Amino acid sequence: MEQPTILVIDDDDAIKNLIGIYLQNEGFQVIKAEDGLEALEILANAQVHLIILDIMMPKMDGIEACLKIRTKKNVPIIMLSAKTEDMDKIHGLSVGADDYITKPFNPLELVARVKSQLRRYLRFTHADESDNNPYELEIGNLRINTATHQVLIKQQEIKLTPKEFAILELLARNRGMVFSSDRIYELVWQEPMLESENTVMVHIRNIREKIEDNPRKPQYIKNVWGVGYKLDWK
Repeated sequence: MEQPTILVIDDDDAIKNLIGIYLQNEGFQVIKAEDGLEALEILANAQVHLIILDIMMPKMDGIEACLKIRTKKNVPIIMLSAKTEDMDKIHGLSVGADDYITKPFNPLELVARVKSQLRRYLRFTHADESDNNPYELEIGNLRINTATHQVLIKQQEIKLTPKEFAILELLARNRGMVFSSDRIYELVWQEPMLESENTVMVHIRNIREKIEDNPRKPQYIKNVWGVGYKLDWK
């Protein structure tokens, strides 16, 4: 397989070029865009495996761009912003981003996060499609196909981001087992939990919005107060 292609979207040329140098040194192919509008044009014509997306941009900012990208693409999105408040991070994750890193950032940390996102995404994307019996998890009306990255609820397909799928798969494979936010983060992101638990909380909320009839009274992903989350049926 050829090296993954990463789309870097930022109106600051110095940052784009810095990110590009580090990613190319790791063997990745890099495409650069000035803003959300240019990025959407690129995505309509090129295969991209991961997106690094700045929030504050002219013409179309990162939040609006992320919303539009998520209507058509399931690739991992890492948001990049000078904003450090938790609410800004929650907003970014709630519109479909898989990870969030603040400026100024360590380029090596960004590269590590890129690799972590790609490992899981490419494992699902390039699963063996010749398998006539892909492994499926079924809980109630929920069906998860871990070979094709497909999720059905009441026979209707729903779209999850790579991180949302990874969390759902983790909980479904361990039905009834309770996982703390820290443990979910460590297993899915494959790195220690060093920041606020809001990252996991926002992803759980997004999953519930997609699979639950009433997200306020979930039938699948349930809180175990003071401990964490588990997946079970009713």
